[in-house]
This record gives sequence, C-alpha cells and structure tokens, in this order.
Amino acid sequence: MALIRKYIDIGANLTDLMYQGQYHGSKKHEPDLDVVLARSWEGGLQKMIITGGNLNDSKTAIQLSQTDSRLFATVGCHPTRCNDFVENPEEYLQSLRTLIAENRNKVVAIGECGLDYDRLTFCTKEIQLKYFEYQLQLSREFGLPLFLHCRAAADDLVEILKRNTDSVVGGVVHSFDGDEQSLHSILELGLYIGINGCSLRTEESLNVVTKIPRDRLMIETDCPWCEVKPTHPGYTHVVTKFPSVKKEKYMVGSSNQVKGRNEPVNIIQVLEILAAVRKENIDELAATIYDNTNKLFFNNIS
Repeated sequence: MALIRKYIDIGANLTDLMYQGQYHGSKKHEPDLDVVLARSWEGGLQKMIITGGNLNDSKTAIQLSQTDSRLFATVGCHPTRCNDFVENPEEYLQSLRTLIAENRNKVVAIGECGLDYDRLTFCTKEIQLKYFEYQLQLSREFGLPLFLHCRAAADDLVEILKRNTDSVVGGVVHSFDGDEQSLHSILELGLYIGINGCSLRTEESLNVVTKIPRDRLMIETDCPWCEVKPTHPGYTHVVTKFPSVKKEKYMVGSSNQVKGRNEPVNIIQVLEILAAVRKENIDELAATIYDNTNKLFFNNIS
C-alpha cells in the first residue's frame, strides 16, 4: 500500500493582504483565505507555520493560528524591518518576549530573523547585524528554534551564530538559495535547510539541493511568494499542476488559483522537484522531511 504523503509548510505568509484580495493597495477579489486553507488541508498539509515579520505581524500571525489547531506562528523581526528596534530596543524585545510567553502553545520559532544584504535600502547592514544578534537570546530563553532569513549574507550569519552558540536552540535557514560553500557552513552549525521555489531557480541551485543531507531538509512555499515558475529549470519535474487565472478574473470558490500567487498546497511541487533531482523515492523523502520538521518545531507542543 502506498504511503500517505503528509506535509508541513514551515513558511506560509498567510497574513499577506493578497489572501484578502488586495494587491498593491487595490482590491481585485473577495477574501479567500478560507478557500486557500481548505485546498491545503485536502492536499495533505498537516500543519502550517505562519511567518511573523515584526511585532505587529507576529500578533496577527498568532491571532490567525488560533483559528485552527493545525496553524502555528513564529515571532520575531525580519532583517529588513529591524528599524523597528531602534527607538527603544529593550521595549521592543520585551514586547516580543511577552507575545511568546502568552502564546506558548502556538509559537514554535523565533523569527523570521537574520540578514538580507540584497535589500539594504530597507535597513542598513549595521542595524541588521545588531538586532539580529539581539534577538538570539529569545531562542535559549524559550527553548525555541530560529526561523532564519539569509540573502547574500551567509558569512556574517554563520559568524554571528557561531559567536552565540550558547543562545541558539537549533533552527532552519529558510528559503535557502546560497551556494555549496554557504550550505556546508550552515550545516556545520547543526541547522536545517528550508527549500521552496526560490531555492530552485537555477541549474546551480538544483545541484546544491542534492548536497543537503536528507535528515537536515525541510520544505516550504513562502507563499504568496516563491512559487515554482514554468521558466525555472526544475519545472520539468513538476507532475502536479493546478489551474490558475489572473487575479482580475478570479472567482472565490472556483477550483482555480490566482495566477502568480503561491499557496501552501503547491508545496507538493517543491517535493516533486527535490525527489527528481536527488533521485530519491518521493514518498520516503516526504516522510523524512515531515519527521525532520516535527522534530525541530513540534516536540514541545502539546
């Protein structure tokens, strides 16, 4: 009998306004998050982790997670939003701390935190470095892993984590798109690697993901972004495809997805590409990834 595939999306931006039908400040259709979630559960998703990008976003993520026992959240501050800390760092950190303490049954990671050198226009390198390191103490304090963001900054990310080994209780570098050297540096820290469509955009990336040990691998969508696109080299390995229409023509309740807006159910496409390029049995790979994810995030959740 075939194994029943089970998935956990470790990075779902379900608080994004696209799921309320709003795109760049313009409403294109009615809210459809309930439909998106229903499709996800039917497609094999067992749990989802809603990404918190700053204090307010983390609050919203927790509120949404409280609507379903299968939804969870992260709490932290994204590198491009670390200016939030500047006015009163202690007060901001304390607010994050309180939010975690009051929602221990729903918060499964500290983050999204890390470094992003591709978007320094939003937040300077100096501020990113300072407040990434500042947040790390929450990991040990609450016994929670890190949900890490890293763009063109692997060397500094690894150096900071090495310097703060005593403060870190494991973690995952999500949406990984680095080279093989960066991969090995991260793996040496004992961290997991999260793969989505943005991790599979080039032939080089497809080669790098074959180097990830199976017991350190996780998958995600980072929806509504990071979809697997037909222009990506790995798309030839996608078996499961979903109909989509432009947002202006989308009708809530139809079987279509919104073209260009990623959904958690599309996580199967990430798995299909990984299994193909790694030359692994897809069901066995899915089971290992599912176990990895439960081990890191859900061991302490009742």
